[in-house]
Order: sequence, then C-alpha cells, then structure tokens
Amino acid sequence: FCSESSSTNLKIATFAGGCFWCMEPPFEKLNGVESVVSGFSGGIKINPKYKDVAQGRTKHLEVVQVTFNPSIITYKKLLKVFWMNIDPTDINGQFVDRGSQYSTAIFFHDQKQKQAAINSVKTLTKLSIFPKPIVTKIREFKSFYPAEEYHQDFYKKSIITKTKYKYYRNASGRDKFINKYKKRISKGL
Repeated sequence: FCSESSSTNLKIATFAGGCFWCMEPPFEKLNGVESVVSGFSGGIKINPKYKDVAQGRTKHLEVVQVTFNPSIITYKKLLKVFWMNIDPTDINGQFVDRGSQYSTAIFFHDQKQKQAAINSVKTLTKLSIFPKPIVTKIREFKSFYPAEEYHQDFYKKSIITKTKYKYYRNASGRDKFINKYKKRISKGL
C-alpha cells in the first residue's frame, strides 16, 4: 500500500468524501485517471472489513484511491473534482451517512500534494462559497486497504445494485447540494 503506482509515471491521490460509492464515478470519468479503488484509510486497524468501518470501530474513513497520470491530469484538477463532490462544511459525515467514518479528508502522499491541498482550502475559504467554515482535514497518507470486491464499482454492477445506488444517491441529498455549489467551485478553483 505504497503512495506511488508500480508504473513510475503514475501517481496516487487519496480522498475521503463520505460514501465511496458516490466518489468513484466523478473520478473514473476523467481522462488520465487509470483506476479508482474504494477502500479505507486513516484508521488504526489493519485490513479492516466494511462492517467494522461502517460501525465506527476502526477510526478509518471511507476513501477512494485514485491512480492517475500527471502528464494527462493534474493533482490540482483532482482536488477540484473532489471539492465539487462533497460538503466540506460537515464535520459529522456526508449527507445521509453520519459518523466520523464518513467525514471528509485529503490524504496527501507528498509535500506537493499537501501544499496543493492547503492552497485549495485557502482559495475556497477566500471565495466564501459556503455559509459555514470548511472542516475537511488534510492528513498525511499512511495506509490504504481496499474495500471488499462487492463495493468496487458498485454503481455500475447488476441492475439491482444500479437501482439501489441510484435510489441511495437521489435520497442522500448529495446531488442537490453539489448542484448548488458546483459552478462556483469550478470557477473559483
């Protein structure tokens, strides 16, 4: 679970944006993104299971780990996509998912990522886009554990899971929030 891909020109970014099912699609559609894997980071348990993370027993957050080609897409662009898909003002989770395991964070893999994340928070704060302060944490990446296979690409699996995902996504309030702020974030960053 290293911070660089096995191919030397690929890089890795790790983002916690609440439900990882909802965070895969925005990154997977980007040119230059090689893969997006749902999993867990930031906690104390080695090889945690979804059930334990979801119940808040591990201190891990649900995350997506994005492998990308920096000669095609920049880390700054990935940050922009991240900000456009979360509520950075909610310290207790994201939308209908409550608890610290669903809180937001940017896990930086090197000092350049750390500085880019800090700069993006400063810019968003200066723009006063949100009515409350940004509480998304910027944390050093330490480890990543992939979630069980049935969570990977959940949103595009069988008809049943697609239906379940669409219902969950619609009912969560995520899209309503995103649509309210997306354009302002996009212009500002």
